[in-house]
Amino acid sequence: MLTTRVGLQMPVSMAYDEWERTGHRLAGVVDSSCWWLGDWLVYGKDHYADRYQRGIRAVGLSYQTLRNYAWVARRFGLDRRRSALSFQHHAELASLPPEEQDAWLDRTERLRWTTKQLRGALRAGRGTERPAPAAATGPGRRLELPGGRLEWWHRAAEQAGIGFEQWVTNVLDSAAANALDEPAGLAEPRDGLPAAAPGNASGTAPGAVRPSGQALVTAAAAG
Repeated sequence: MLTTRVGLQMPVSMAYDEWERTGHRLAGVVDSSCWWLGDWLVYGKDHYADRYQRGIRAVGLSYQTLRNYAWVARRFGLDRRRSALSFQHHAELASLPPEEQDAWLDRTERLRWTTKQLRGALRAGRGTERPAPAAATGPGRRLELPGGRLEWWHRAAEQAGIGFEQWVTNVLDSAAANALDEPAGLAEPRDGLPAAAPGNASGTAPGAVRPSGQALVTAAAAG
């Protein structure tokens, strides 16, 4: 087997067990590279604050992707990273306080959760802990939208397989992260933003279609 910059040359004949072991090794390299790149950017930002972005451009890597990796790397020091869990497991928990991160990591290791299972448990936990909303004290704020835009957004949320409120939250978090140059919480990094991989945090631009007409919706109705 030969690895090159542009591909993997596999032998003509390979036993299934060997092919499977190769997949595990490749997955490990990919997962480790997220940590390596994150630590690399953290070091560059700490030591070369005036030049590290030039270094990123020179090696041709996406700053948005690296910024997300670096944020997770900062949230988990080397001594707190679990080798039995993936980078994405840690990313799901990066926005939590350290003591909660450790508790969830312990539980994930013990129960051998996949990233999807961890994400589901986090959602369930948020659902039981979320405080009841305060009673409205005034009229809802109204947002003027082009006709058809709200339906378009609902379709995007359905395609992503999550609730509309979570989809809107993810989109706005991503936009805020770009505007403020701070990574959004990665507890649900890909939910609702299938096109917003770390290197494209903004996802598909809402201006990609041009619905006509006008519709008035309240912020409450948007949920």
